[in-house]
Amino acid sequence: MGFWDKIFGEKNQISTSCVKVDMHSHILPNLDDGSDSVEESMALIQQMIDLGYEKLIMTPHIMGDFYKNTPEGIREKLQILRKEVIDRKLDITLDCASEYYLDEGFVDKFENGTELLTFGDNYILIETSYMNRPHNFNDIIFRLKSSGYKPILAHPERYTYLYQGFELFEEMYDRGVLFQINLNSLTGYYSGIAKKYTEKLIDKKMVDFIGTDCHAEKHLRTLQKAMNTKYYKKLQDLNLLNDSLL
Repeated sequence: MGFWDKIFGEKNQISTSCVKVDMHSHILPNLDDGSDSVEESMALIQQMIDLGYEKLIMTPHIMGDFYKNTPEGIREKLQILRKEVIDRKLDITLDCASEYYLDEGFVDKFENGTELLTFGDNYILIETSYMNRPHNFNDIIFRLKSSGYKPILAHPERYTYLYQGFELFEEMYDRGVLFQINLNSLTGYYSGIAKKYTEKLIDKKMVDFIGTDCHAEKHLRTLQKAMNTKYYKKLQDLNLLNDSLL
């Protein structure tokens, strides 16, 4: 019996994902605040398959003194999970990138020519402090784009410094920053105001990617609720880029 069968009784009650590729998760084991073991990672991967995903681009944090991950270390974990997928005959493709926190360490990596993990058409997933926009944010975005990177801001709906007015979202989006919303924001999982801004971003067609931001099983349980919301159905009418990553 599968994960969703245990919860809902009948697998045909499941609403599967409107995209086949998830490009934001913390499923690689023992790298950040996500999965703590290979077995936990494999359980999460099986649940993602049950939801209809065909490819996972897993994105552990790289963040200052907290998560000093490297491309080499991330790829090493990826290979472990790829072997497990083959051994268990699971039908899913695994890849990796990273979720980069825009701090001084990121700027140093960029300036020193350190490899940055990207995916698809040179997309790079970035995040900031929830409370304060980096003073050099516009400069970082300009330099990334000038170097051929396509920055994607992870979960813009969760940054409280943008709540002062929707024009702050629009200004950022007009600079060419792509937006990835978390599916669980559709349920109010993070906060009511995050849900409000998620819905407005969808209404304004300012969503380029959707992601699970899965760290643990609790996030996948909430996904079922997200997939049954009115705004999840609206997402299906947007020109999302997820499946261009297949």
